[in-house]
Amino acid sequence: MKTVYNIIIADDHKMFVDGLRSILEQEEDLHIVHTTSTGEEVLKYLKINQNEQIDLLITDLNMPGMDGVALNKNIKKDFPGIKTLVISMLEDGTKIKTLTEDAVNGYLSKNAEQKELLKAIKCILSGENYFSTHIQSILVKTITNIRKTSEVRLTQREKEVLQLIAKEHTTQEIADMLFLSKHTIESYRKNLINKLEVRNLAGLTRYAIEHNMI
Repeated sequence: MKTVYNIIIADDHKMFVDGLRSILEQEEDLHIVHTTSTGEEVLKYLKINQNEQIDLLITDLNMPGMDGVALNKNIKKDFPGIKTLVISMLEDGTKIKTLTEDAVNGYLSKNAEQKELLKAIKCILSGENYFSTHIQSILVKTITNIRKTSEVRLTQREKEVLQLIAKEHTTQEIADMLFLSKHTIESYRKNLINKLEVRNLAGLTRYAIEHNMI
């Protein structure tokens, strides 16, 4: 007898849910038992129907109330036997990294083709994880950037110079404000560009903004 897998879908875009339903209903071994637009409703359903075998949750990332990140974390904590697949238009590397740390089983873009969607679902239900090539590249880039950032250590003086550069002060103005020579400030600027691996002053400014230094 063929195994039939029970699936819950959480997404607040009805057209997407309807499209997903039409695809999955063509598969004899996939059965949608519940659809909802909120993460809270998923948890409520699971708590009420604890005797029902649920094999896979397919969820969006952005939803009213509880988002996909929080939902995945709750599922893995309270219902560890359920696999989770996030399908979203959002390609936020930080959120993808958080999801992987919380044991999400897969991540796909909503632009994925039907063939890849079914491949991801079958892969996850067979006990493996599935992340599209594009999502993998985003995750690798995010982890690499985090490592680079964590490795950079700026001295207090370097931070002061960087903050003043980001506030568009000239080299002479910075020198006057810090009671240093213009040549010294120029040296700080060159060292900061090398240390932070940016190309120019715009890169220094972007770094300062991204790290809430101004």
